[in-house]
Amino acid sequence: MATQQFTGVRVSDKSSLDPAETARDITVLAERAGLVADDLLRVDGVGGLSYASGLPVEHVRALLRGEPVPGDEPGEPSDPVEARHRRVVDRILFLRGTRLKSHPDGQRRVYALGEIAAGAGTSAQWLDKMIKTGKAPNLDHAVGIAGFFAESIEFLIAPPAEALERVLQGIRNDLLERLVVAQDEDLRRLRNAGSAVIEPGLGVVDHAARALADVPDDMAQPLIALIEAVARRAREERAPEPRDAQDPDGTSDD
Repeated sequence: MATQQFTGVRVSDKSSLDPAETARDITVLAERAGLVADDLLRVDGVGGLSYASGLPVEHVRALLRGEPVPGDEPGEPSDPVEARHRRVVDRILFLRGTRLKSHPDGQRRVYALGEIAAGAGTSAQWLDKMIKTGKAPNLDHAVGIAGFFAESIEFLIAPPAEALERVLQGIRNDLLERLVVAQDEDLRRLRNAGSAVIEPGLGVVDHAARALADVPDDMAQPLIALIEAVARRAREERAPEPRDAQDPDGTSDD
């Protein structure tokens, strides 16, 4: 059976991605969650956006400004196959340089090529040649290398904007989950406190909609939908148990 090649892997259309806009959404959500957006959007260091996306620091900063990464400007001539190969090799080298191995002496050092190659099901000689020639491995070996460093194949193959967007969407979704939990707790406190704390004429969902008025619709709507579901569940829990049909005088039909 023929080995599937890396060059046949399809990736998302990066033209539809906007990491700068997603970063702005994260800033709004972070403020509502009482967090510091700059901490979540830290670019360098372990766990920063560069580390998590596999992009150089200067590329991440350019994308956050809404600019193309250096060398990826529109209209710049480039061999797409060569560019994909270079991207995969660069990401492999990035992983080797940032995901270090702990040693008994307390030091952290790069993994030997033989260790990485064993994880990819190939040889150190082949891996060394791949790095020197800049030609990406086939898909099976690429998956093995990514897995050795506990990453998915998307880490190696995603174009710059997509690579950063994947990380930012993870941060954004975590913030939304935090806000959902916080809103659920607020609703529980409102139910326990009684109706005196709620403005007359407005329900819990109305109050939530007012509180989220300055949040973009695509972020606010999931929260409001959850609040509606919680409020509906609370009403159902307070509703009296259904009884058999009775006559006006209170006697059963039987």
